[in-house]
Amino acid sequence: MKLILSPLNKQEIKTLQKKYGSYIKVTVDIKKNILVAGCILHADGEKILLDQKSLQDNIWGGGINLTTGEIDATAVLNIRPKLQNNSLEILDPSRRKKLINIVKKLFSSL
Repeated sequence: MKLILSPLNKQEIKTLQKKYGSYIKVTVDIKKNILVAGCILHADGEKILLDQKSLQDNIWGGGINLTTGEIDATAVLNIRPKLQNNSLEILDPSRRKKLINIVKKLFSSL
C-alpha cells in the first residue's frame, strides 16, 4: 500500500501497476485530498488514513483502472447507514464527485 499526498508521476504509476496490476483499489480522505492506493481491502487503507488523523466520515473507497483511466466509487467501506449511504456505491453526488476528482488529480499523469 502507498499513501499518496501529491500527484504521481508516470514512473510512480508504472511502479504501482507492476506491484498491484491494472486495477488499484483506493481509499480516499475527501477532505484532506489524500489517498491510499493498493489496498487488499479498503479497510486497510482506512487504517492508514485514520493514523494520519483523518476522520472516518471523510474516508471513502473506490478504484482506478490504470489501463482505461476509469474510476469507480464502489467499496464495502462505503456502506454507512448513519451517513445515509446504504450501498457499496457512494450515493451522494457531492461525495462521489470529490472522490473521483481527487483520484483524477493524484493520477493526472496517467
